[in-house]
Amino acid sequence: MTPADIVVTRWGARFMGRRFACTIGRGGITDRKREGDGATPAGTHRIVGMLYRPDRITKPADWAKAFGPVDLWSDDPRDPDYNLMVRAPHAYGHENLTRADPQYDLILITDWNWPYSVPGRGSAIFMHTWRGPHHATAGCVAFAAADLRWIAGRMRHETRLIIRH
Repeated sequence: MTPADIVVTRWGARFMGRRFACTIGRGGITDRKREGDGATPAGTHRIVGMLYRPDRITKPADWAKAFGPVDLWSDDPRDPDYNLMVRAPHAYGHENLTRADPQYDLILITDWNWPYSVPGRGSAIFMHTWRGPHHATAGCVAFAAADLRWIAGRMRHETRLIIRH
C-alpha cells in the first residue's frame, strides 16, 4: 500500500494523505461478490478508465474519455458483452451512463470482473458521485462531487483502489 492508493473501508477513504467521506454498497463489503447483491468487493482493484459527461463537467484528467446518451454499461450476465461499455440500442440488460442526476458525471472504472468477466460475478464497480452521505450504492464506491474531482485530478497510473473489511 502506498500514498498513491485509494484505501476504502466502511468508515471512509484515504488518498494522498487526506481522508474522505464515502459510501459503499448497501450489502457492505464482501469477499463473494455476485450480480445484484449490492455489495462492494473487497480486494485490490486497478483503475482502468475514467469517463466524464462533457455537457456537465470539464475534462478532469488528460486520459479521461467523454461519454454521451448512447453509452451504456451491460449488467446482464447473459450478454456476451457483460460488464463492458456498450452502445444503444442494446438488447440485453444495461445501465444508462447518462443519468438525470449527477451520480455518473464522473466515473472511475475499476477492473472488477474485467476485462474477461465471469457471468454473475458482478459488474460495474465504479467510483462515482454519491447521492449524499449515508446513501448506500449498488456496490460502487461513491464520494462527494468535489472530492471525486480532487481524487481524479491527482491519480497516477499506479493508483489502485484497495477495499478492506
